[in-house]
Amino acid sequence: MQAVVKTPRIEINIKGEIPSKLLSVLQEEYGEAVALVEEDDDELVDVFETEWYKELKAKMTPGDSLRIYRELRGLTQKKMGEMLGGVPRQHVSNMERGVRSISLKTARKLAKIFDVSVEKFI
Repeated sequence: MQAVVKTPRIEINIKGEIPSKLLSVLQEEYGEAVALVEEDDDELVDVFETEWYKELKAKMTPGDSLRIYRELRGLTQKKMGEMLGGVPRQHVSNMERGVRSISLKTARKLAKIFDVSVEKFI
């Protein structure tokens, strides 16, 4: 369900399960300007089967994967280098940008650190 309120300067969109107390407050404040819209878009889609995902995956490089996993863990390039056994920050940066390839040995370390398949980094 979606609640939509439009006034000359205010637009409020609330999606999902809307508490009745909130609806009553909106209706009391905005009266006829409140419109409830029932949406029937609860269809689940397997994102891995979409064209968007397939195109995105085809463009992903091992360096992109490294950067994404590193950032998701909140690691700096310096910290990532330390975890790889003393690799300089610039080396990590070069791997992420594709300037330097990721060796199989490093890919194995990364797979172990991030608990993912080694194929993500080769």
